Amino acid sequence: MKQIKLVRPLIFLFFISSLHLVFSQQLGTSHLYTTVANDTTFNTYKPDAKPQAVRYDLYVRDTTVNFTGEEAHAISTNGSVLGPTLYFTEGDTAEIYVHNEMDKQTSIHWHGMIVPNQYDGVEYLTQEPIDPGQTFLYKFPIVQSGTYWYHSHSGLQEQSGLNGALIIYKRHEPKMKEYTLLLNDWTNENPYEVERSLHMATDWYAIEKGSVQSYGEALTQGYFFTKLTNEWKRMLSMDVSDVYYNAFLTNGKIAQTLHDAKPGEKIRLRIINGSSSTYFWLQFAGGKITVVASDGSDVVPVSVDRMIVGIAETYDVIVTVPDSGKSFEFRATSEDRTHHTSLWLGSGEKIYAPTLPTLEYFEGMKMMNGMMNMDGTMNNMGMQMSLQQMDMNTVMYPENLDTTTTLNYAMLKAPFKTTLPKGPLKVLHFNLTGNMNRYVWSINNKTLSEADKILIKKGENVMIVLYNGTMMRHPMHLHGHFFRVLNGHGDYDPLKNVLDIMPMETDTIEFAANYSGDWFFHCHILYHMMSGMGRIFSYVDSPPNPFLPDSQKAIQNLYDGDRMFHLGARVGLESSGSDGEAMLANTRYEFHTDWHIGINSMKGYEDETEFGRYLGVMQWLFPYIGWDVRYWNIHERGKNMFGQANTADKRKVLIAGVRYTLPMLVFADFRIDTQGRLRFQLSRDDIPITARLRLNFMVNTDRESMVGFRYIITKYFGISTHYDSDMGFGAGITINY
Repeated sequence: MKQIKLVRPLIFLFFISSLHLVFSQQLGTSHLYTTVANDTTFNTYKPDAKPQAVRYDLYVRDTTVNFTGEEAHAISTNGSVLGPTLYFTEGDTAEIYVHNEMDKQTSIHWHGMIVPNQYDGVEYLTQEPIDPGQTFLYKFPIVQSGTYWYHSHSGLQEQSGLNGALIIYKRHEPKMKEYTLLLNDWTNENPYEVERSLHMATDWYAIEKGSVQSYGEALTQGYFFTKLTNEWKRMLSMDVSDVYYNAFLTNGKIAQTLHDAKPGEKIRLRIINGSSSTYFWLQFAGGKITVVASDGSDVVPVSVDRMIVGIAETYDVIVTVPDSGKSFEFRATSEDRTHHTSLWLGSGEKIYAPTLPTLEYFEGMKMMNGMMNMDGTMNNMGMQMSLQQMDMNTVMYPENLDTTTTLNYAMLKAPFKTTLPKGPLKVLHFNLTGNMNRYVWSINNKTLSEADKILIKKGENVMIVLYNGTMMRHPMHLHGHFFRVLNGHGDYDPLKNVLDIMPMETDTIEFAANYSGDWFFHCHILYHMMSGMGRIFSYVDSPPNPFLPDSQKAIQNLYDGDRMFHLGARVGLESSGSDGEAMLANTRYEFHTDWHIGINSMKGYEDETEFGRYLGVMQWLFPYIGWDVRYWNIHERGKNMFGQANTADKRKVLIAGVRYTLPMLVFADFRIDTQGRLRFQLSRDDIPITARLRLNFMVNTDRESMVGFRYIITKYFGISTHYDSDMGFGAGITINY
C-alpha cells in the first residue's frame, strides 16, 4: 500500500511535468505576461522578483498562411508566423533555445541587444548557421531595458515571417497598461523571387502600386517635360519603396482591437517596425502621440500629430483613449500609401484616423530632377539637411501639413547624459551609394564583399559621418552597440541603434568601442543589405569566436550574399519566329545572350553573347567580350556605315566592345570583331508609353533595325508585336522571367 501511495503522486507529477514540457515547447516559458480577451495582451506587470534565468524554446518551422485569399509559404515560430513575445527584466539571464525544424539553415539576431559577440546571431559572422534538426542555445545577460525584437539573419527568412518582439522591463518599472505592436509587410511571392526581380529592374511592382509614371500619364497630367527631363538625366521613375506588398500586418493580422481600452486611460504602445522594406506613417484618431522612447532608449516625452517609423526602428509612445464610448484607430500606413494596418482602442462606433491620399509622384519626379546632376550625383542646392528636419517628399503629399506636427530626430532628447568616455577618436566618412537601374547598394561605392573590415580598438570613440547620395531612405543599423545621434542637445543627444537617413542628408553618429569581436553595420532594408550595403566593424586582438571554427571560410560565405548571380530572361514567340534574351548578373558582372530565330520567308538565326563588368557608381559603363554567330538568308545588304563589307547575314566572330548608358536611358554600343569590322548600335527597351504599354527600338551601322511594342498583362506574360529588318513583322506573346 505504501508503494501504491508513493507511485500515484509520482505518476501525477510526471503527468504535470509532461504537460508543462509540451506547453513550453509550443509557447515558450515566461513569467511576465497576462492574457486578456480578444487575442490581445495588456501587460501591467511591475517587476519585483529577483534576477533569474528565463528560458524560452523557439521552434522554427516551415508553414503556409493565407492573409489575402491566397496561400503562401511562411516560417512559423512556435506555430505562429509572428513569433512569441519574449519578456525579461533587467538583470535576468536569457536562455533561448532555437530548434531548427526546417529543411534549411537559420540563425536569430537579437536586434538592439547588448550581447556577447558570439550570440549576436549573424550567420557566418558571429556563428555558424543552425543546421536543420539542430538546436542552438543563445545565452546572455540582460543589461538593458526597453523595446526590442528578434529576427532571422539568414538569407531572406525575415521576409517570410521569422521575427518577434522582445520586451525588457526595468527592475522598478512604473505600472502602466501597455500593448506591443509588431508591424510587418507581407508578400505572397517567394522573397528570393522578389530579390531577383529587383535586380532585373522589373517595374511590375510599380504597375501594382499605380506608380509607373509613363509618358501617357505625364502628358495627361501636365508633366510631359518633367518626364523628359527625368529620363534625360538617366533616372527611372520616382518611387518611395521598392516592393509591392499584398498586406501589412499588426501582430500577424490586418487589424486588431483592444476592447478593454477604457475611456480616459493612458496606454503605452510599444511599436516595432519589423518589416523588410516598408516605412510606416503612424496616426491616432484619438489625438496626439507622445513619444517616450526610441530604439529601446528613453527620451524626454514629445507629442506629435504623426510620425514615420523606419524599418527596424522601435518607438514607445503613449496615447490617451478619448473619454467617449467609441473605438479609435491607431493606424500604420505604408510610406507608398498602398495599404494600412490598424489597432483599434475601445468599443463602439469606429473613429478612423485620416486617410493619407495618393502620392503625387510627378511632383516628386520634378523635385528629383532638380536634385540630380547629369553625372548621377546629387546636389544639395545650397541646403544642409539632416535629422529628418526637411522631408523632401512633402512635395508629393497632397494633405495639408500647415497645422501638423511631425516627429523628426532633432526633437529627440535623452533624459540622462549620454556623453562618451574619454578616448582616442576615430572618424569615418560613409557615403551611401547605389542606383535603382541595376539595384546595386553600397557604401563608398563598395559592397560588403569588396570592402575590408574596419578595424577599431577597444577604448576608442568612433564617429561616423553619413551622407546619403541616393534617392532612397536608408535605415542604418549598428549591431551590439548604441550610438549617439548628434542632434544639437549636447550631453543629452539621444541614443539609438537605427538611423533613418533621408536622400541628400548628412548625419553624424558616434559610439564607444568597448566590446570585442566582429559587428555588422548595414542598411536594414533587407534587399539593400543583401545587395551589399554594409560594413563590418572588427575589434583588434579579439579572442577567437568559439562558434566560428573556420572564420576565414565563414566570412567568404557571408560575402557570397552580395556576389550572388541572378537569372533573368525574356522570350518572344511571334508569327515571324522567336527573339529573346537571357542574362546572369550580379552587382558588378553580367553574362548576357540574345537570339533571333526567323521562320517562313525570313529564315535564319543569330546569337550575340557578351560577358563584362559594370564600372562607376552609376554603372553606366559596361566593357565586354563575347561572340557573334549568325546566318540569314537575306539579300546582300551592301557595306556597313563604316564602309566595310557587311557581314550581318553571315559571320562567326569574337567581339570586344563597350556599352554606355546615354541620356534618355539609351544604350550606345560600340564594338570591334576579330575580322576588324566595327559596329555602333543604339537601343532601348521598355519605354513606358502607358502604365502597361512598352516601346522598344534598335538601330545599328550594319543597317539592322527593330521597333516593337509589348503590352504587360502579368508579371511574367504579355502580348507583343514588332518589326525586325531580319525577321520582318510578327505578333504573338512574350514570356518574362
